Amino acid sequence: MDASYKLSERKYLDPVSRSVLYGFTGKVSKSTGLIFEATLPGAAVGSICRLEIAPNIKPVLAEVIGFKGNSVLLMPLEEVHGINSQSRVTLISKQASMRISEELLGRVLDGAGNPMDRKPMPTDGVEMPLYSPPVNPLEREPIKDSLDLGVRALNGLITCGSGQRMGIMAGSGVGKSVLLGMIARYTKADVNVIALVGERGREVREFLERDLGPEGLARSVVIVATSDRSPPSAAAKH
Repeated sequence: MDASYKLSERKYLDPVSRSVLYGFTGKVSKSTGLIFEATLPGAAVGSICRLEIAPNIKPVLAEVIGFKGNSVLLMPLEEVHGINSQSRVTLISKQASMRISEELLGRVLDGAGNPMDRKPMPTDGVEMPLYSPPVNPLEREPIKDSLDLGVRALNGLITCGSGQRMGIMAGSGVGKSVLLGMIARYTKADVNVIALVGERGREVREFLERDLGPEGLARSVVIVATSDRSPPSAAAKH
């Protein structure tokens, strides 16, 4: 069985394995801070639910994070204004996932995976779970090849290996975003996934247009969760 057939087969089997066959529904019964309790048969830890506020208001997504007696504990992934004791809860997915496609290149998404660039989401691709089992340490490839970051100072003084992790830590306004943009534009990599978590809202567009540029954006997927968003919504897809 060749790789192309396996990918095509997975494209159709994955949504079936992760789908919910019955539309289980319940109701919010209690809230404590950002945690909501609800009655929801069929839910499991990691399940994704939809909390409906009103017919003309966008529903709020939430993840099941635990149980308390016969109730499930929900962590909303978006703003919670308007949720009340009469809000209906619907089970929509067994686990958090996202559709992966080459059409995501050059796109800017929010923490929940929704487009921020006012373009439609790709309809093609493969549904992949957000939480995957860790790789067996003995099956990991050793780091033996250097990665050209496209920045001579880094290549010469702080050489990075392919598969290695590297951190950039410095104070405000000293050039972290500029350096990250240079790495994204010039690194010998096919795809960049850039997460801007906790950035000021005004800095996002500056980074995209000035630091990353059209060349870097064309082979990047940018996830944006600014500092004015609630922590759960900022962490929804990371």
